[in-house]
Amino acid sequence: MDNHSIRSAASELFPGGVNSPVRSFRSVGGEPLPIARGSGPHVFDAEGNRFIDYVGGFGPAILGHAHPAVTAAIAEAAADGLTFGALGPREVDLAAAIREATGLERLRFLNSGTEATMTAIRIARAATGRDLIVKFDGCYHGHSDGLLVRAGSGVATLGLSDSAGVPQAIAGLTAVLPYNDPAALLRWFEAHPSDTAAVIVESIPANIGLITPDPEFLEALQSVARAHGALLIADEIITGYRLHPGLSGLLPRADLVTLGKIIGGGLPIGAIGGPASLLSLLAPEGPVYQAGTFSANPAVMAAGLAALQQLTPAAYQRLEQVARHLENGLTTAIRRAEIPASVVRIGSMLTLFFTPEPPRDPAAARAADTAAFARFHRAMRQRGILIPPSQFETWFVSLAHNEPEIDATVRAAAEALREAVPA
Repeated sequence: MDNHSIRSAASELFPGGVNSPVRSFRSVGGEPLPIARGSGPHVFDAEGNRFIDYVGGFGPAILGHAHPAVTAAIAEAAADGLTFGALGPREVDLAAAIREATGLERLRFLNSGTEATMTAIRIARAATGRDLIVKFDGCYHGHSDGLLVRAGSGVATLGLSDSAGVPQAIAGLTAVLPYNDPAALLRWFEAHPSDTAAVIVESIPANIGLITPDPEFLEALQSVARAHGALLIADEIITGYRLHPGLSGLLPRADLVTLGKIIGGGLPIGAIGGPASLLSLLAPEGPVYQAGTFSANPAVMAAGLAALQQLTPAAYQRLEQVARHLENGLTTAIRRAEIPASVVRIGSMLTLFFTPEPPRDPAAARAADTAAFARFHRAMRQRGILIPPSQFETWFVSLAHNEPEIDATVRAAAEALREAVPA
């Protein structure tokens, strides 16, 4: 089937023709791009057109696509059987590797980041006997009812502040505070000192574009909640294993941590980790119920372990070098084009904002020229470069990207920027 045939069939089978909203390309004025396969730093559409890929599956593909060690591990696991509904050796191996790298005492594997954050909140409420949750504007923690409140990523792309179908009684249990504003957090706890179960935050917001956290804010997150008996949940679903082996290190005093994406090697996964005193609240050991037919699926466990084994200190040094090369090239192209745009990079994550200065908070990010980004996205795609189809998503550099791919991306960007913001 060609691209048009796939899109036509999908439009009759799926809402909006896709199975996740941002894939619709609506915010960049295009049609869904059917990707048939990937290899290394490239993806190929159904008609064989090749693109240098910076979507990276929205985070998991840190090794690039179809890494041979990962695909071999999946094949070996699949040959042994795909699902058993029982404890198996591969989940023990992956959990042990994660514990060694992160220091998380106990873990539970789930099937998605949404399940992980949802379960973390359930544990926090059980541990504290409280109901209220604090999240931050622009931070996205999945699509469970209580967290889909003024979220980022696909929701920001569609211009929605929440979702239909979420009862007010549930949404009302979540407070949304401004990001990078420690004073707002203090004011919240002054007003609700004994009602708040947990504060949940992305260690680095990456679903409203990439926002750099202020050190003062990170300190307040770790001290204020604890001072009032609330738990801190660090959402490391994107940042876990992205910056270096294990966690980001930005919130070392977090009570609970959620993981996903990279630890599954490209297959669906979520995880929650923390001290035994909190994880023991989960059934069957404790009263907090959580279950999953496909949790700790052996093929996923095998893929995750194979991926993590490739992520050596030298690999992260290489990622930093390649990502810095891309940042420098894009920054130079922006300066030469004399347009109001900026680049934010943290490790192998990057966002090109159509704002004069790097946004410090989600409100500033939302002021970006999304029409210019849409033109930029189309111009890059025409030149064989695939970036996320939203101003409010993060680019991901992989170990499969090398200097030729980066140089080609920078050359394409130099031309595309002039089309995005014509003189």
